[in-house]
Order: sequence, then C-alpha cells, then structure tokens
Amino acid sequence: MAQSASHIRIDQVGFAPGETKQAYLMADRPLPFTVVDRRGRVVHKGTAGRDLGAWNDTYRHVYQLDLTPLRRPGSYRVKAGGLTSAEFAVAPPMSLTVPAAKVVTFFNGQRDRWHAGDKAAQVYDWPTFTNPGTDQIKGDLTRLDGGPVDVSGGWFDAGDYLKFTHILAYVDTLLWAAKRDGAVDPRLLDEARHGTEYLDKMWDEKTKTLYIQVGIGAGNAEGTFAGDHDIWRMPEEDDSSTEKYIKHRPVFRAAAPGQPISPNLAGRTAAAFALAAQVEPSRARARQLLEKGASIYAMAKTENVGQLVTSLPHAFYPESIWRDDMELGGAELALAALRLRDPRAGEWLKQAAHWAGQYLSHDAGGDTLNLYDVSALAHADLVKAIRKAHAGGLAVTQDQLIGDLKAQLEIGATRAASDPFHAGARYDQFDSVPRTFGLAATSRLYRGVTGDRAYDAFGTRQRGWAFGANAWGVSFVSGVGENAISCPHYQMSNITGRPPTGAVVNGPNNVSLFESGLGGHMDRMRPCPADGVDRYAEFTGKGSRFVDDVRSWQASEPADDFAAIALYAMTLMSRD
Repeated sequence: MAQSASHIRIDQVGFAPGETKQAYLMADRPLPFTVVDRRGRVVHKGTAGRDLGAWNDTYRHVYQLDLTPLRRPGSYRVKAGGLTSAEFAVAPPMSLTVPAAKVVTFFNGQRDRWHAGDKAAQVYDWPTFTNPGTDQIKGDLTRLDGGPVDVSGGWFDAGDYLKFTHILAYVDTLLWAAKRDGAVDPRLLDEARHGTEYLDKMWDEKTKTLYIQVGIGAGNAEGTFAGDHDIWRMPEEDDSSTEKYIKHRPVFRAAAPGQPISPNLAGRTAAAFALAAQVEPSRARARQLLEKGASIYAMAKTENVGQLVTSLPHAFYPESIWRDDMELGGAELALAALRLRDPRAGEWLKQAAHWAGQYLSHDAGGDTLNLYDVSALAHADLVKAIRKAHAGGLAVTQDQLIGDLKAQLEIGATRAASDPFHAGARYDQFDSVPRTFGLAATSRLYRGVTGDRAYDAFGTRQRGWAFGANAWGVSFVSGVGENAISCPHYQMSNITGRPPTGAVVNGPNNVSLFESGLGGHMDRMRPCPADGVDRYAEFTGKGSRFVDDVRSWQASEPADDFAAIALYAMTLMSRD
C-alpha cells in the first residue's frame, strides 16, 4: 500500500543544548530538511538519515533526522518537503521544570476536597465479585467492626474518584524522591505532605491496621446499588447522592487488625514515610515519620505470601512481585536512619540487601521501573545507602545492583534498537507511557550511581517519545506541547470543559482492546472529539492503537502513578 501522507515527529518540549536531538520523518523517501527559528531564519540543514523501518502498511518508512548540532537556545521548527513540525525548544535542562510544574498542578487538582462521609467511613469485608476479571459485585457488602474511620483527603486515583493505598504510596514515594533529588517547584513539598497525611490516616498504629481502598468500582449484579464507575459526575455531587455507597463510601483493610500485611503494601508504604523522613526539615517530624515507616515495615508478610493485596478487585492493579517493595522500604528506612543517626540503619540496610538479593534471584529480568516494579529506584537508593554507611558484607554488592539497573535499561534499549521511533516500552500493553518515563528516569538513576552517560541518549529519546516523537505525533501529557492529548477520560475536565493541565495518560494500548468499539457516551459525558472522528486511526500499528476520545479509558485515562513517574523523570533530567 502506498504511503498516503508524510509527517515530522519531534519532542514538542525540546532538548538541552548538549543532548542528542532527534526527529523522525514519516515519508516515502529521505528528504533534505532545515531547522528554522521563530523569525523563519534557517539555523541548521541536513538530509534525512537511515530508514528506521516501517510503522504500518501505510507508513512504510521512518527516517531519522539528526538535529544534535543545534545547540543555540531558542524555539524552532523542522521543515522538509512542504512539511512543518511542531515547535520545540533548545534550552537549559532546567526548562523541564516548566512541564514538571504542570504535573504538580495536576496533583493539586486531584485532591479529594469533598466526600464528607469519608471522615467517618464504615469498614467492610472484601466484596465477592462475579468473576476475577470484573469489578461487579455479588450480593451486598458486609460491615465489619472497627469503624468509623477517618479516610478523608488524599488524591483521587485516576479519572474516577476511588482512592487506593497501593497506588498512593507509590505516588507519594516518587513525589518525595523528586523533592529530595532536585525538584524546584515550591508547591511540591506541600503536595508530598498531603499524600503522607493521607497515608497516616490509612495506617492505624494502635490496632496495626492498614486500610487499602475507599469506594467501590461498580455496583452489584442484582442492581441494588451503584459504584463509582457507574455514574459520570462531579465529585462534590457525591455528598448529596441517593446511592448509599456513593454518599457513604466503604473502606476496606489489607488484613485483620494486627495481622501481617501484604509485603508489597508494607514495603512501599514504609518507603513513602521514610522518604518523607529524609526530606522534612524538622528533625522531630522526621523521627515521627521514620517510626511510622518502621512500624509498617515490621508488619510485612514475607512467608506464604499468596496473591498480593493491591485493590478490590485485584484485577484493577494486578501486581505479582513484592521483593522490590521490601528492598525499597528497607533502603529508604536506612537512608532516613542515617540522616537521623538512628542505630537501626545497619539492620534496615541488611534487610534491604537481603530483599534485593531475593529480587535478583526470583524476579529480575522481566520489567522496568513502573507501578509494578520499583527495583530501579530501590537499587539506586540502596547503592547510596551502602556508600553512605560504608557497609560491606551484605547479601548483594553494589556491582550486582548496578548490573541489574543496566540490565533493565538494556530491556528498553533492545526494543528501541528495532523500533522506528526508538521506543523502549511496548506499545501493545497497558502503561506504555509511564514505563517510557520510567526508562527515562532509570537512565539518570544509572548515571547517578555510576557516572556513566552511556544511556543518556536513550533516556532522552524515551522522554521525547512521550512528548510527541511517536507515530501519532501526540504529547501524552495534557497541556504540554503543541499537540497534546485533548480528550482525556477524565470526568472533571469533561464536564467543566477545563483541560486537566499536567495529566499523563496511558497512551497506546493493544489493538484488541478496541475491537468492540468505544461504546456509547455515559449520561452527562460530553462527546470529545465533538465530531466523534478518530483522527489517529491511520497510525494504528505494531499491534497498538491510540484513540484521543473521552470514551477511550484504554488509552486516554490519566492516573496519579503515570503523573508521578513523569514528574520524577523530568526532575532527574532537569539536573543534567
């Protein structure tokens, strides 16, 4: 099939002067190109480089455009064969703090300022679902002793209004890590504290109970009550709802009071408190946070673990590994203890190293930094803790940890080598965008503990892919770039018509998820795009599809964990 059109794809945020700079030409032949500034002056010339391969049957050639010699700060566009690219900048790496600030704005908009019932929520037993892959409930919920509990605050998880400890702990860990590792936005400290305050409510120290979820996704098969996903609405409307589990949202716990806690939850929640203890200016407050993290970490169930606890249903967030979380929790507790000169630092360091060794033996080699595998951050921070403590004789060596960081980067680099847009993540699975930002972050974590810049260019290309240097030419961060996602599956923005600045979406997903269509619009859902036309249909390829449509939860729903890893990657890269 002949190629019907041509396009230039580029990172719509831009590059630091010294970075490798690359754009992509989707055309039927290599073309000469120029780069022009805002006044139209030509500042660079070149000819399209090698053919990187076909994207799909329509776009059978993708050519590399090397812009690396362009170093002078400014705003530019690429021109080739009558085409003009989106605008991009060449600017100091600190310019990444601008899109990073938009992500912080997103988190502020995700705060749960409503749901008065959450201040005195009742505790319920886990629901019974009609089947393991659905959130539809059988029968009614069963109330347990232990309520009411105050679970107000926190952030909404995604485009809905549910709240999950599993995700929020991961998110807050990354926000504190960003603050620790160089984020300059003055609002970030308050946002990270907001998350920690909520985690503090979800952990009952007196009874040793961790609460994991507020709200239910769907109603029951009998149709006697509704869940969060059944109604398209603004969050403030819930306080006057006639639906019992919308107005009075149930809360669920990880385990019975005093019983061991799923180790993924224990590890990452402890890590969030411990990272806060590393950053909080007040030593007294830092010690309080360290104690909370230590208490939760000690409750981890590390024998006969069984299915991990994440959300209800587990299919919402099907995590399957946990030793990385325990490594992360131990490493962050050790770093916090070293800051506070707490004598337990050595013990936590030993535990972190033990779990790192167990991770390397049982779990390594399958994934990269994302919600389900936090080992890259754990490895990097464990190396820092080992060096700070001058520790030896541990269950793992620094070389082993660094070797696994490199191996994770090689997973992405191997994929990128055969991809026409140098993507290191898979297009045909969930979380392609956050995994891409995870690879970008890992490239800088690796450099931070080795001094080796071998993966810098790879990391820059991953960031660029997320910001528009992809087949669709879309920035997957709302409000960032000339052609950013515009129709997210996000209730508040859809109803009000106000874009969710800084929201990060999943991006392309497996084409099979769209085979039954997008379905109809829910009551009060405003059609977006207004004409219902999928303007990206021709770019479906590599087993993946991206649809910028409010109904497309598969590709266009924002989520907190997506935003958090994007923020962390931009923070690390802003220090280049």
